[in-house]
Amino acid sequence: MINEYLQPIFTNALTKLGITPDEPIVFEAPKIAEHGDASTNIAMKLAKTMRDNPRNIAEKIIANLEIDSHFIAAVESAGAGFINIRFANAFFQNAIAEFAQIGESFGKSNYGKGKSVNVEYVSVNPTGLLHLGHGRNACIGDTIANLYAAIGYDVTREYYFNNAGNQMNILAKSIYTRYRQQLDEPDYPFPEDGYHGDYVREIAAGLVSEVGSSLIAGTPEDLTKCRKFGEEWCFAKIKQTLERMNIHQDLYFNEDTLYSDGKIEQVIADFRKLGLAYEKESALWLAFSQLGLKDDRVIVKSSGEPTYRLPDIAYHREKFNRGYDLLVDVFGADHIATVPDVMAGLRALGYEPDKVKVLIHQFVTLTENGQQVKMSKRTGKNYTLDDLLDEVGEDVVRFFLIMRGISTHMEFDLGLAREQSDKNPVFYLQYAHARICSVFENAKEKGIYVSDKPDYSLLNHDTEINLIKSLNTFPDAVLASAMKFEPQILAENLRQLATDFHFFYHECRILQAEEELMQARLGLIRVVRFALYNGLSILGVKAPERM
Repeated sequence: MINEYLQPIFTNALTKLGITPDEPIVFEAPKIAEHGDASTNIAMKLAKTMRDNPRNIAEKIIANLEIDSHFIAAVESAGAGFINIRFANAFFQNAIAEFAQIGESFGKSNYGKGKSVNVEYVSVNPTGLLHLGHGRNACIGDTIANLYAAIGYDVTREYYFNNAGNQMNILAKSIYTRYRQQLDEPDYPFPEDGYHGDYVREIAAGLVSEVGSSLIAGTPEDLTKCRKFGEEWCFAKIKQTLERMNIHQDLYFNEDTLYSDGKIEQVIADFRKLGLAYEKESALWLAFSQLGLKDDRVIVKSSGEPTYRLPDIAYHREKFNRGYDLLVDVFGADHIATVPDVMAGLRALGYEPDKVKVLIHQFVTLTENGQQVKMSKRTGKNYTLDDLLDEVGEDVVRFFLIMRGISTHMEFDLGLAREQSDKNPVFYLQYAHARICSVFENAKEKGIYVSDKPDYSLLNHDTEINLIKSLNTFPDAVLASAMKFEPQILAENLRQLATDFHFFYHECRILQAEEELMQARLGLIRVVRFALYNGLSILGVKAPERM
């Protein structure tokens, strides 16, 4: 609201000075609260154009501002040319009235109305259980999808997987070995590259229960049955784990369809037409050196097996052809080297890579008391995502995995995650929401209901104004989190909102206040509840009414 209010005032002042801004003027909250409620460096940006000292430009802009003193208490130049704005309480009293009119959709917007986005995340091949890195990918991707839905985009949530290829063959051999070991040969040799997890024994046990010894010959058909059984078992487990975190995808895209539908061959043919694909050492190479990269790369091995770059290019081409306005990929750090190749290939095929946003998240480390933890105390084995969910709960896992910037290494503090106190950021936020719900429950028991038109001009206490200021930043935090692909912006905004609410709650009586002031305060905390509920929902965290 601050930006929308100040934008025309400052634009009009610049027009008087003969300046037409090329882009919207940026207003931010000063790092030091005493400097005011908003600040802009527009004078510094205009120094070259106006050929003047930024401080002088700032004074000229201020002199040409047409301000309403009822809403703006002061405008001052500071430092090397900043312009600081301090609002009167009336501005925030008016703001809370507007927020209350918005109601339950507070924080949401139509910014992206008419636009579409595809968010691809998780995308794990069905060869095993989800681990902590997969969990971070899932939470980041789902939260990004929620953010874009909250700002009005039509969102498609996609899961890309491959149930063919060498990884699946290794799974089949691993299952078959455990199957043989459980039937008649405990010493049956395990393949060197096999999957050693206990889940393979569990799959094999299920296979024995279903088919008995009918696959003991180990024919190619038997191994195919092992692979199919394992694939279905793993996919069911993956979906079950995601379901626990309230994560659902709209579309499951199988890499194998790129081959069966001829899309891989079409990409190869198009690269040949462009003179970019060539034979060398019995392999097919792509001339990435002609596309701005350093080295050419193999896209089809001498064995006839494509490298990962080729299906990735074909897959993104397929997504481009569906007509989305934006494509978002969420990858682990192990994918970072492939991204430039895929983007270069797409550009060569006539697609605009700027429509693709690739989010690379770093790895997750479990810690406790400052020490790395590798084994689950509950199972005595390496942590799976399910183990972590069992130990600290879905809400904590989701929040912790997105509360730090995705480009930073994530240290998941088990000790903090287990805390049932204000030290735990999830508990802190949920408690704020539950506390507000408790106030309304008590009010209902006393026959008190919120007025349709409270007198918000009665809200003048410092903690009331600070709480409204926090609410004022919430819609911008939702939008910024989406546009910058940084969910932690919203997480931190909610933490500050909860902090300001708790301060208000301890300083200001609500139900014990005089009638009109009580109604104004009830109206205020109702908007806080809307913000907390919507914000937590976007982050995939429940907003309980009781704790």
